[in-house]
Amino acid sequence: MNKDKKIKQKTQKPRPKEKVKTTPLFSRRNYLWFGIGIIVIVIGYIFLGMGDITLAPILLVLGYCVIIPISILIGEKKRKPDQKPEKNNLIKRKLKKTDR
Repeated sequence: MNKDKKIKQKTQKPRPKEKVKTTPLFSRRNYLWFGIGIIVIVIGYIFLGMGDITLAPILLVLGYCVIIPISILIGEKKRKPDQKPEKNNLIKRKLKKTDR
């Protein structure tokens, strides 16, 4: 008789995964510098194709060794916690100008 009885096991419901807030690795500022670096590199290759052996290497080294690493290394500007957003500062500046 014991064999006929089925033992019901409690199954645990899978827990919903918590949403983890992630911040993007690079900001708009990083991508802007990266784009400038790519443009400088492309201009360097254009000058290299035209036969300019003075300006082309300078632009290529500047793009590859200076601007692209800067675009990777620069971080987000951190505000102090008590600093107010810029919009409020602009309003205050306008008020100060009208008070004169």
